[in-house]
Amino acid sequence: MKTLLIVILLSLFPLLVGCTANGELKKTKLTNQKVVIAHRGASGYLPEHTMASKAMAYAMKVDYIEQDLVMTKDDHLVVLHDHYLDRVTNVAEKFPKRSRQDGRYYVIDFTLAEIQTLDMTEGFSIKEGVLAANYPDRFPIWQSKFKVHTFADEIELIQGLNKSTGKNVGLYPEIKSPIFHILNGKDISKAVLLELKKYGYSNQDSKVFVQSFDANELIRIKMELMPELGIDLKLVQLIAMTSWKETVNIKDGAAKPYSYDWMLKPENMSKIAQYANGIGPWKPMLITQSENSKFAKSNGLTEAAHKAGLLVHPYTFRADKGEVPKYAKDFPTLLRFFYFEIGVDGIFTDFPDKAVDVLSSEAQN
Repeated sequence: MKTLLIVILLSLFPLLVGCTANGELKKTKLTNQKVVIAHRGASGYLPEHTMASKAMAYAMKVDYIEQDLVMTKDDHLVVLHDHYLDRVTNVAEKFPKRSRQDGRYYVIDFTLAEIQTLDMTEGFSIKEGVLAANYPDRFPIWQSKFKVHTFADEIELIQGLNKSTGKNVGLYPEIKSPIFHILNGKDISKAVLLELKKYGYSNQDSKVFVQSFDANELIRIKMELMPELGIDLKLVQLIAMTSWKETVNIKDGAAKPYSYDWMLKPENMSKIAQYANGIGPWKPMLITQSENSKFAKSNGLTEAAHKAGLLVHPYTFRADKGEVPKYAKDFPTLLRFFYFEIGVDGIFTDFPDKAVDVLSSEAQN
């Protein structure tokens, strides 16, 4: 009788026991509904957005692999986080006279053939004339050989692995800086959608999310581009701090930073749900912390998003030194807190194996 009662309760309330950041227990959604998104691949272990990083992420049994997309001078989609090349390649050494007035070397000013002559490495910065890795404990800069690759290259890698392994790992492309591309004569959104359609991603059942920080462009994709192309894909609204100046509004020929402030209000989740399937907030946007930052709880945004029918996929979870906040004793505890206390549906992480381990461990309990 006791066993039967447990079965009945589980069928009526499809919940699992999760662990909060403080070690307490809480009911939450089924673990197998939650996903792991490999942020720029397994970027905690290999240089971000390299094919090696993507293959490693795949082997870690993730659900989705992210692709940040920018366009070349000759209209190819390449996988890079920035629309400039100088943070992860030797472009300044190889093409010293090709920077713009701001000193950056923009992807859109180079052909694919030129970009593929560059060496790619772990992200770095120049500090007082000295080149230094942004994450010193990660893969050493300029060690081994890596190259920039196209979106098509990566799709074919993932689809090929899906066939050879029998798994179904999805894509999670981000359309980077649509306004910048439009002002430079490139309709990157349409190019991304055409590439996805070419490779068979065409409807809501396709294992792909298309994300962007640009709300106006997501609305255009939803209302204009996808109907025009005869496709219907899942869309995710990324949410930034307004101060980051992630995108702009163009009015009367002038560019003004886009304000994300309205997206941080729970009552506005229903507005996003009119054109998107989910939100991708910066993880601190979902919580309220105590004065000493040793305790955190939901601020209600996740619950409001769920009520509006939106998925919640926050970014970015890193296990590097100094990246775990005070309210979590370690990285796995941080992951459990967001998965099972805050109740998010998935996370973006540079260390996808650790998130897979957390979900696997909870599923066994």
